[in-house]
Amino acid sequence: MTATDRSIELINVAAQAAADKLAHDIIAYDVSDVLSITDAFLLASAPNDRQVKSIVDEIEEQLNKRLGAKPVRREGDRDARWILLDYVDIVVHVQHSEERVFYALERLWKDCPEIELPEDAVATRGKAAEHAEQRAAEEADLDGELR
Repeated sequence: MTATDRSIELINVAAQAAADKLAHDIIAYDVSDVLSITDAFLLASAPNDRQVKSIVDEIEEQLNKRLGAKPVRREGDRDARWILLDYVDIVVHVQHSEERVFYALERLWKDCPEIELPEDAVATRGKAAEHAEQRAAEEADLDGELR
């Protein structure tokens, strides 16, 4: 099973909206083979709470305006450290950079296929990507030592 065309369309619009608000480390995963509740995850991060909120607001606005999509659930607004938007077909996670590094969602979904995003929607790589790469290298080294 793979993510539907509708899910890919939602992911692309959400990724572009996040990039327009200068989100970092935008990445999408097709999780349809491992989860029955959604097709895809979009992850993005920002260096401060205000920007996290701004990114989420822009994603919501663009998905509603361009595709008529509204989230069925929005969580994490109070602290704006990690806001989740659930559109059923996709789930968007916008995290403060510190939360992104700490929770390392990429590590959880690394076995799922990455969804290719439009070139202009891929924003600057930040500390979360660097940390994820470093952590993966360390795990590979450890795995090699254990064999």
